[in-house]
Amino acid sequence: MLQTSHNVAINPYPGKGELVVLFGGHGQTEPNHRVGPQVLDYHLMHYIESGCGTFHSMGREYTLSKGDCFFIFPGELVSYVSDSELPWSYRWIGFRGNKAREMLSEAKVSPETPVITITHKRVPGLFGRIERVLGQAKTNCDLSADGYMRLLIAELAEDHWTRSESSDESLSAIQRQVEQAIRWLTLQYSQQISIEQMAQTLGYHRTHLSKMFKQHTGMSPMSFLLKIRMERSRLLLTENLTIEQIASSVGFPDPLYFSKQFKKWYGSSPTEYRAMLQGKELYDCSQ
Repeated sequence: MLQTSHNVAINPYPGKGELVVLFGGHGQTEPNHRVGPQVLDYHLMHYIESGCGTFHSMGREYTLSKGDCFFIFPGELVSYVSDSELPWSYRWIGFRGNKAREMLSEAKVSPETPVITITHKRVPGLFGRIERVLGQAKTNCDLSADGYMRLLIAELAEDHWTRSESSDESLSAIQRQVEQAIRWLTLQYSQQISIEQMAQTLGYHRTHLSKMFKQHTGMSPMSFLLKIRMERSRLLLTENLTIEQIASSVGFPDPLYFSKQFKKWYGSSPTEYRAMLQGKELYDCSQ
């Protein structure tokens, strides 16, 4: 005979902000266990560990089973019912926050797409950890639950992108390599870097990466890096910084060499460019 259960742990110290876990739980439902129709004022997600059932949201019906995860969004009228012969056992988490919907969108979860299938093995364990830290009711449980919740959403997003990449034949391995290199340069331009270092960090041969980079961007990696540095330095010239400080901020330890590169790129020195921005004559002693 099926033994039903219902276990829930409440957050005793819920905070405010981007993401707040309110409670977590798990249970084995009875046959034809029905919830709703109802409207909630927080987010609620369920992960099905076994059994099956149906979920109704925005006029659609979803048939769900082991490995499926369904989401309820605030203000949406929903209902769900477990199967009469194989009622589901599931885990759930209630949460809120001004960034909750935005974070879920990274996993392509929305009121229009409230169901996903989980393949990542860490997901069930994260549900359990959230419930466990809330159940311990320590003063830091809110922060711990928040951290686990962010990891959980990250795993859902990774699941989505892994499936997308495997099914998207138009995004070649070479394109991904180039995009990865662009992100690396965009984030590391202020450091003393070389293309050899970038290629080694990303795990590619320097010659191969340089060739693919130029084919897809029309520029060599070093030219692309210089472009990023020059564009950033032009913005910094509007700030109350010295030329030496700006040079260092964009990866040039030698301010004189930076000034020469800036003049080659824009046709005027950093000092002349700043004066032009300020509407001043370079040698106007009245200013």
